[in-house]
Amino acid sequence: MPPCQPSKIVAIGINYRSHATEFKHDLPYSPLMFLKPATAVIGPGDDIVYPALSNQVDFEGELGIVMGKKAHLIDAADAPKCILGYTCFNDVTARDLQKKDGQWTRAKGFDTFAAIGPWIETELDPSNLKLETRLNGEIKQNGTTTDLIFNVAQLVSAVSQVMTLLPGDVIASGTPGGIGSMQPGDTIEIYIEGIGTLVNHVSRAAVVTSK
Repeated sequence: MPPCQPSKIVAIGINYRSHATEFKHDLPYSPLMFLKPATAVIGPGDDIVYPALSNQVDFEGELGIVMGKKAHLIDAADAPKCILGYTCFNDVTARDLQKKDGQWTRAKGFDTFAAIGPWIETELDPSNLKLETRLNGEIKQNGTTTDLIFNVAQLVSAVSQVMTLLPGDVIASGTPGGIGSMQPGDTIEIYIEGIGTLVNHVSRAAVVTSK
């Protein structure tokens, strides 16, 4: 089971300097927000399903911010009071569809493309945490939250200026450099210091045939 059932997931793009560098992006002036549907949520041990529509499905290990209180038009100074805690998040992305579409809803919104877990850590300082993503045991992403362009409090405040955050909602705070592709049969692990490890396997979508 995922540790929360968000009404929405607000994900942040290009929020690590290392990720901006690998994609040759200028640093954003404000947080780049997009939404992932609640139907994309899976928990630890659940399968990430490789959709038939895509030929390139990537992992993106991220720190997930879980809201504990309703937040609307709040200042960064008040943001910590609204946060329940933190979890590991895999912002799974159909990279080929992202490039093709130009906007990110389809590429980020498939069922099983929002892995959350293994639990919510409520006593944690998010300012300097080690984050690793391991594919079949090999480290692919290795960063720290000191590389965030916009920190946790700034993200919560910025999102709350746009939409009301509800208890259980998740902000996926962005991914460090080193993203890469997964294949059916792979095991993907997101480790964050002070939280633990989120483990999921990748499976192929069932082929539906008509009789």
